Amino acid sequence: MKALLDTHIWIWYLTGDGRLRSPHKKIILDPSADLWLSAISIWETYMLIERKRLLVNLPPDAWIQRALQALSVHEAPITFRIAARSRRMPLAHSDPADRFIAATSAEMDIPLLTADATLLACPDIHCR
Repeated sequence: MKALLDTHIWIWYLTGDGRLRSPHKKIILDPSADLWLSAISIWETYMLIERKRLLVNLPPDAWIQRALQALSVHEAPITFRIAARSRRMPLAHSDPADRFIAATSAEMDIPLLTADATLLACPDIHCR
């Protein structure tokens, strides 16, 4: 099963956050799961650390490098098609990171693991 991790799902898993729902955790822990992470999630994580909304005990580069080693994910790049689709999607979100993640899910036809109500309601993507 393929799954694209929303940034908060990736972070919640890595930090052991109790908000991570059981079905999401089960998919992440499934050894046969084919997990993907958008490149924009790395940018978003840097922003969260810089704004002290994600408190880590290492410099951002080191924390992100360890995070990428702790959970094996494929890099979902931001392509021209994804960038264009991010602007055409019927989303109430103005957050560019969420738009890129949603567009990545739609363009790659990969279900998105998210707890974001706006993304869950988007008709262009399949969410779990």
